[in-house]
Amino acid sequence: MIGGFGPLQQTDPEVLPNGVVAEFLADSFGLEATLANAVGSAVTFVVAFVALYVLGRVVISPIVGRFLSSRDLDEHARKPLRKLTNFLIAFGALGVAFAFADYGNILTSIATVAAAATLAIGFALQDVLKNFVAGIFIYTDKPFRIGDWIEWDGYAGVVEDISLRVSRVRTFDNELLTVPNSQLTDGVIKNPVAKEELRLKFLFGIGYEDDIDKATEIIVEEADDHPDILDDPAPSVRLTELGDSSVGLQSRIWISNPSRADFVKTRGEYVTAVKERFDEEDINIPYPNRTIGGGIELSNVEGVVEPTAGDD
Repeated sequence: MIGGFGPLQQTDPEVLPNGVVAEFLADSFGLEATLANAVGSAVTFVVAFVALYVLGRVVISPIVGRFLSSRDLDEHARKPLRKLTNFLIAFGALGVAFAFADYGNILTSIATVAAAATLAIGFALQDVLKNFVAGIFIYTDKPFRIGDWIEWDGYAGVVEDISLRVSRVRTFDNELLTVPNSQLTDGVIKNPVAKEELRLKFLFGIGYEDDIDKATEIIVEEADDHPDILDDPAPSVRLTELGDSSVGLQSRIWISNPSRADFVKTRGEYVTAVKERFDEEDINIPYPNRTIGGGIELSNVEGVVEPTAGDD
């Protein structure tokens, strides 16, 4: 006892409505301050989140869209980046709405849990994240696009789809390959159709007794006569090989707007035309000849061969 009075008793401070919404609920509906604060925070959170998200979609999304268009990105590249932008807008609106609703402690807890979950997921999904980053590099560096014919690690085909994790390639045997993006960024990729022109080479073999100048003239003439072979750069022929049975004349020709189908079709027609001209001009395309020499040596023949009748 102090000064004849009983023991001091602590009383909880009076809870008052906190915020405009809570005060409105308490005054209009007679809710208790604690309940009014809880409902008011929830209403504030929902309204702030919806308002900020809609504002972000109306203001930020178009700006990002115009920026991506100005970077000359293809539609397949802009689509996932727009989705990522909308996700970031929603995440930002969520954080700001937590602050408006005075959910500071909850926000801190969520951030802590999110950080721990991100660390655990990062270790578990290393390959997925690696492919995701590789997909971003494909979008920015543009080593190939949808419709391009590419070759890598012994594979070849036409790109049908590019996403942030995998790319899908249709082989020339009509097989669909789903390729992790990291495989397309860690190694060497050949894109024969990246440029507007493509050079093709083919080695023609003629006999040693045939006229090299005449054969060269035929090869160049057939290239000039083909409508899909360019005149500039001009076709050329070089003697590049003296084989065991033939003289090798390598033809170099150029085609425009190359694709796998055009490449195979043009080369096939061109080689067929040269072969027919060679036949008309009696120019041989020799094939390798092999001569097998040697003999057979027999031993102990007398012990193997029986004597014929009449032999004594």
